[in-house]
Amino acid sequence: MSTDRSVFLIHGLWVTTDSWADFRRPWEAAGWTVLTPTWGPLKGRTAAELNAAPPPELGGLSVGAIVDGLQADIAALPSPPLLVGHSFGGLFTQMLLDRGVGRAGIAINPAPIGGVIPGWLTLTAALPPILRWNGWNRPYAMSRRRWAERFANAAPPKLQNASYDGYVIPAPGRVFYQAAFWAGTRIDPRRRTRPLLITESDRDRLVTPYLARAAYRLQQSSSAATDYLAFPGRSHLLLAEPGWEEVAAACIAWAERQDTTPEPTSSATRSSARPKPDSTSTGSTARRPGIEGDTVGVAE
Repeated sequence: MSTDRSVFLIHGLWVTTDSWADFRRPWEAAGWTVLTPTWGPLKGRTAAELNAAPPPELGGLSVGAIVDGLQADIAALPSPPLLVGHSFGGLFTQMLLDRGVGRAGIAINPAPIGGVIPGWLTLTAALPPILRWNGWNRPYAMSRRRWAERFANAAPPKLQNASYDGYVIPAPGRVFYQAAFWAGTRIDPRRRTRPLLITESDRDRLVTPYLARAAYRLQQSSSAATDYLAFPGRSHLLLAEPGWEEVAAACIAWAERQDTTPEPTSSATRSSARPKPDSTSTGSTARRPGIEGDTVGVAE
């Protein structure tokens, strides 16, 4: 892989780039150049400004338009960066890799790619914006209570409030429809040639482990490395809640291994990329999901 050490941190819905404030610091300390892009309607606006007056174009912003914008930002860089996306940013990361963009990718508790059947808990999170009149074209704001119960449920109340006040913003209504109905969110893992890490956390009430495991199973069709990490005791806010340092350390360790690990070139080498039991002290568990009787729903 390239010796350039730049990392592109891609945020998801409901948050600004300030959501990376803590998570970026270990990357910078490890010698990485950290870039935190955002989407067109959000550029140049603070969370307070976006909450007070959401841009009219935000509601109808599509997944494709967001990914196109990110791809254009990456094309302006001197070399392909490592892509790290959280939530819908994890979906965008996988779509960029599908387009041949980026040197490798980390999808942290990613929103479902097309072909993954959302579980009931995730569907209940998506229904409020979908069931509104003209919700396809309207921004959707998350209440403080819903943030605490669904996004930051493993964080202490003080952090729940501070994060909500600091960087929570309305989300484009259109992307919820697209995610629910696989409209513009499909990929073909066989096109991916760069390594990918997918993560889960067992207390996540937005992107449940079920969804992360389903994405992992689909991505195993790639000839490139496909790895998986589980972070026990974390919610969807695993980038900022207590223990976030362990999440960052595990992601950095994986990224730095990609600089010394040859990329698989055929399906014959694919099995070497699958996770094996790990007893490291990072608080993460590397394993192949879908064992111990759990069921993952994937539509081919």
